[in-house]
Amino acid sequence: MTEVHGHVDNRFSAVSDALAKNLADGVEVGASLVVDIGGETVVDIWGGHRDAARTRPWTEDTIVTVWSSTKTVTSLAALMLVDRGLLDPYERVARYWPEFAANGKDAVEVRHLLSHTSGVSAWEQPFAAEDSFDLAASTAKLAAQPAWWEPGTASGYHASNFGHLVGELVRRVSGRSLTDFVAEEIAGPAGADFQLGARPADHGRIATMLSPEAAPPAELPPPDPGSVFTKTLMGSFQDPAIANTPEWLAAENGACNGHGNARSVARIVSALALGGVTGGVRLLHPETIELIFDEQAHGPDLFLGIPLRWGIGYALPEPEGTPFVPAGRVCFWGGWGGSLIIVDVERRMTISYMMNQMQPGIIGSPVSAAYCDVITACAAGA
Repeated sequence: MTEVHGHVDNRFSAVSDALAKNLADGVEVGASLVVDIGGETVVDIWGGHRDAARTRPWTEDTIVTVWSSTKTVTSLAALMLVDRGLLDPYERVARYWPEFAANGKDAVEVRHLLSHTSGVSAWEQPFAAEDSFDLAASTAKLAAQPAWWEPGTASGYHASNFGHLVGELVRRVSGRSLTDFVAEEIAGPAGADFQLGARPADHGRIATMLSPEAAPPAELPPPDPGSVFTKTLMGSFQDPAIANTPEWLAAENGACNGHGNARSVARIVSALALGGVTGGVRLLHPETIELIFDEQAHGPDLFLGIPLRWGIGYALPEPEGTPFVPAGRVCFWGGWGGSLIIVDVERRMTISYMMNQMQPGIIGSPVSAAYCDVITACAAGA
């Protein structure tokens, strides 16, 4: 068994055992796990290494690209502006961002962006991942293009551009970039080691993102270039190695280039489980948290192809599409390769898992699902 560091209550010792086994078996290279119940951290563990050669240990202050788990923080930023009366989720996006009305998008509402139902699920061609680093130009391109389906009628996961869309609303309404808003209004006050991109001073403690092993090629039908799936795929990031580039670290992408660890993401997002307060700081009021559970879409996602339920800003349990997520008043999202954060409002419980060895999958992975099963069983027996 490989050594696991940190703190775990005796009743959750099986969680530490699971991480140790995965590290020893080579399933994990480096990872961190946190479980918070009612403001008490019952699991805060980490182990492994930051690099593929296993020469640099994953330490308490190691951070990593958390991929789309970033979206849970970006959605929180938008909800904080809703909470302050500066943003209305049922108002047209164009009220705050007039240019977005171009090409027939005048009726798209803020809630459509936050629930991945806007019809603007990626960038139109031509597009290269590096184009997204020019925040102003790539955001303007999204504003100019048409919706690819009728907004509000279905979800089509906004994998790579969610942060550009929601971040522009944050900038228009607050007068600050999403990066600055997260730093000054969320991470700083909450005492969370989380940032969009990463400051140069922090580069030395970032874990290398390791791509999943390639799956055997499958016999697939020829892609339909006009389908939402194909257009979204071509207009999104496809090579996870981009996370290890200096350009990635210098960019703002509220969809997927947040840098933190299980503790810092849990510190922030646990506010949803704790009535809006984390680290002694109120980020939201309970009535705003209720908006998350206003269902916006339920059915096959036009990009991911699995059944999903979306509230405002977060996904909701869907047993067919996300069977690893417990039922109840739960909201969640995960990242490419396995990172995951789940908030159970009824149980006041937050589960956070961040790692550097990616597994196949866009929302969670078999590895993160197994951790969730162990944690749920431990919590039920506590």
